Amino acid sequence: MKSLLSLIALVTALGCASAQAQYTDGIIKIGVMNDMSGTYKDLSGQGSVIAARMAVEDFGAAAKGMKVEIVGADHQNKPDVGSNVVRTWIDTDKVDVIVDVPTSSVALAVNEIVRDKNKVFLVSGAAASDLTGPQCTPNTIHWTYDTWALANGTGKAIVKTGGDTWFFITANYAFGLALERDTAAVVVKNGGKVLGQVRHPFPATDFSSFLLQAQASKAKVIGLANAGADTINSIKQASEFGIVQGGQSLAGLLVFITDVKSLGLQIAQGLILTEAWYWDMNDANREFAKKFSEQNSGIYPSMVHAGVYSAVTHYLKAVDALKSDGDGKAVVAKMKEMPTNDKLFGQGTVRADGRKIHPMYLFEVKKPSESKGPWDMYKLRATIPADEAFRPLSEGGCPLVNKS
Repeated sequence: MKSLLSLIALVTALGCASAQAQYTDGIIKIGVMNDMSGTYKDLSGQGSVIAARMAVEDFGAAAKGMKVEIVGADHQNKPDVGSNVVRTWIDTDKVDVIVDVPTSSVALAVNEIVRDKNKVFLVSGAAASDLTGPQCTPNTIHWTYDTWALANGTGKAIVKTGGDTWFFITANYAFGLALERDTAAVVVKNGGKVLGQVRHPFPATDFSSFLLQAQASKAKVIGLANAGADTINSIKQASEFGIVQGGQSLAGLLVFITDVKSLGLQIAQGLILTEAWYWDMNDANREFAKKFSEQNSGIYPSMVHAGVYSAVTHYLKAVDALKSDGDGKAVVAKMKEMPTNDKLFGQGTVRADGRKIHPMYLFEVKKPSESKGPWDMYKLRATIPADEAFRPLSEGGCPLVNKS
């Protein structure tokens, strides 16, 4: 009888070990990679690690028997650095999913590695719409926003209110070039004209020569196809040059709440921008922002942080449903099959091309007199419905769509 009980115990133990072994090394490992020390550290950075941790906790992974580990790394906005980190993470550290990755040149490099190694890539910080276009893969989901959505929101709104001649100041790498391309297309489609463009190094600090060229163009709108500290410095120096006072408008084509905070409402007031998420839109967002800021030195979450939380939540749902994290393509297929539903983005879907679909929002930065607190910065001008917010599936050139 004793030997029989021992045999039953052994079989039970093996059964449990077998079930657990469906998760790679018994652990679901999430790698959050972004700029933790440079241009994009406030809008992404360590805050994205916090957001991922909050998602794991709120999902109740431990109670479901899922052991989840989060690691973070700084890619320094360099594709070679990011590529080396990801290869080491996957080959040596057994990381299952790469999350965030602002800086589109880095994201596009990571995109290929993750596909080749059959892991999962959840993009929140990078913007290039090519990630769901020609460069789409069955292992990647583009979660929060992209250059097409930004152009469709901000660009269209400004042209339709009279800003019909444009000059672009563009960060000279994949993200800036994609944002300029997508916005220029929207401007022309809506009856406007592009008078010229100038490209600046990434990152940059002195924008004087670029601003003087934009000023000399006499364009009604100067489109800033850059982000983070580059956008902040562009707007500050444009103010010093008196460009807005001279009758030209600035269009911040990618502006985050952390940028507006850095600029201050006195300089940023009236700026039109497009975002996927804002902390003060409902009670769930406000609750998340409060908890997040308490762990992030009082800094409120950007849409990138919210996107990390939402993407990790949906990933965990898919892995839990499959009881496996080993096959990246299978996990992403499950994520596409399941409707997305979380407290920050509400109901949504993931398309065949890997584009997460949800509404986008056109905001205007408040005047100082309108703000009721240090992070009370936006007023809503328009909601862009989910079915209009992102590029039509048939127009992206994603091979996954062409084959289906």
